[in-house]
Amino acid sequence: MTDRACVACGKNSPHVFRFKVNGCEIWQCECCGLGRAETPTFNPKSYYTVDYFSGRRGDGYSDYLGAEPVLRREFARSVDFVRRFTRSGRLLDLGCAYGFFLKQARCHFEVFGIELAEHAAASCRDAGLNVLSGAADGTNMEQIGKVDVITMFDVIEHLPQPGKVLALCYRYLKPGGIIVITTGDFASIVARWTGAKWRLMTPPQHLWYFTKESLLRISRQFGLSMEHFDHPAKRVPLSLILFQLQRMLGVRSLPIKVASRIGIPVNLFDAMRVVLRKGAS
Repeated sequence: MTDRACVACGKNSPHVFRFKVNGCEIWQCECCGLGRAETPTFNPKSYYTVDYFSGRRGDGYSDYLGAEPVLRREFARSVDFVRRFTRSGRLLDLGCAYGFFLKQARCHFEVFGIELAEHAAASCRDAGLNVLSGAADGTNMEQIGKVDVITMFDVIEHLPQPGKVLALCYRYLKPGGIIVITTGDFASIVARWTGAKWRLMTPPQHLWYFTKESLLRISRQFGLSMEHFDHPAKRVPLSLILFQLQRMLGVRSLPIKVASRIGIPVNLFDAMRVVLRKGAS
């Protein structure tokens, strides 16, 4: 046990050492449950390359581009979910990858994206999408301007400084706008039972392991209210399921391409979705 700065609590708090995975120590805040990976030499820009999306990294995607039909059907459901809270307007997707969500959302929104992986960002622009390369920093956010919706689908756990990104999101979110976040739930039964073997325990790719309480606390720092929380089911490419199982069992093999176009409904109740709302005034 040791005191460390907690980005969710906004102060020093007692942290307990949980385990070591991939050479990274995992510590957890005793107050809000937020887990963190100690990765002092990690360089995100060199990590998120074509290899990350094509099965050449054990903790990435097995065949992201090949799974486009499955992913776009799932993202169509995500668009329907977003429109329950905001029907139209300007939408920004942080960590938009190859733009599959933006392609579904542009029927209802004026869409923008920011993507760190240059190959993916360039692919988005080739498809006619307004996507900037790089991180979600002040320079990129200023180019896009104020928006009504910001989405971060399985992104916040990758951010070196999630608090700074949320502060920027608040700054560039219009009054009454929403932020939609999906991420793993470190407080879930599955995460607690499996511990270091949890399917989402993949440092240095995943730097943070959020709980509902930690998301509540970090959002309150920026005047955001949690309007919705759930553990949604999602349709996942069979190739990704097999890929993750191989990693968990310590087995490596080439991805099965045909499995990328098969979607399997999954809900282990260890992934959460929240909607954060900025005040109207």
